[in-house]
Amino acid sequence: MSHQLPDVQATQPDVAVGLSQVGVTGVEKLVKLAREDKRPIVLMAEFEVFVDLPGGRKGIDMSRNMEVIDEILEETTEAEAYRVEDVCGEAAERLLSKHDYTSTATVEMTADLVTKEETPASGKPTQNTATIIASATATDDGTHEEIGAEVTGMTVCPCSQGMSESRAREKLQELDVEREIIDEFLDTVPQPGHSQRGHATLTITSEGSPDVDLGDIIDIARDAMSARIYNMAKRPDEDHMTFAAHSDAKFVEDCVRSLAEGAVEQFDHLSDEAVVYIRQSNDESIHQHNAHAEREVTIGQLRAELNGTA
Repeated sequence: MSHQLPDVQATQPDVAVGLSQVGVTGVEKLVKLAREDKRPIVLMAEFEVFVDLPGGRKGIDMSRNMEVIDEILEETTEAEAYRVEDVCGEAAERLLSKHDYTSTATVEMTADLVTKEETPASGKPTQNTATIIASATATDDGTHEEIGAEVTGMTVCPCSQGMSESRAREKLQELDVEREIIDEFLDTVPQPGHSQRGHATLTITSEGSPDVDLGDIIDIARDAMSARIYNMAKRPDEDHMTFAAHSDAKFVEDCVRSLAEGAVEQFDHLSDEAVVYIRQSNDESIHQHNAHAEREVTIGQLRAELNGTA
């Protein structure tokens, strides 16, 4: 004879402290991203799903909740979607409606997006990988969605390059090269500087779905560093990337400011309340530490700063 098990999760906890996020991570689902007149892109996406928990409840019914989460994600990822952030938004809204004790539901998603392109000098076919970042937070007041990407590129240290240029100038002067020729040479041929592999992140968050194109986000992030890099490169491509990077040396701070400028220029149609998150992390080549800079700000504040009216 079966008997009803006690609902321990609904009991009063020993320590009555509320929690902002309780849920599951590492949930993998296939997401089909629709494209006009093309086959959909199939992503292996990883989800993190959370709800808040009031202080008077011991738990969120983890096993039962996982069944609800899996059901919601299965239904929201079954059909093709044009925007992955909308997948997160729908899942968050349905999750909120399923839990009468929560006030906030959050769904986060990451996935690798692989696109085809050509190398910059030899024109050889290759591929580029970007990590898609999407999320949504649903409350009784509405849903905010986020879309963005993290990409990899190359940066060159301006300080290191400046020291190399100073040494080159001194050597050329010792060789009795005329000053005008030295200046012309150094203006034309960028000097060496230590390089890093950089990781640029740009996301946009707004009420509802942000009216931005994921491809534009990826382009802004790749161009915010000293140079784009490519999965496959022939010697002319290597020369192109090296020269381009040393011609546009940037500190980690410069990269974040380039992200800010690119976002404001490309997404000038967004409302001032849209939130921009920009981050740059560089894997240092001559240090054991890495360099990092970031900013989270409304696009209205960024506009004011770039226009000099802040």
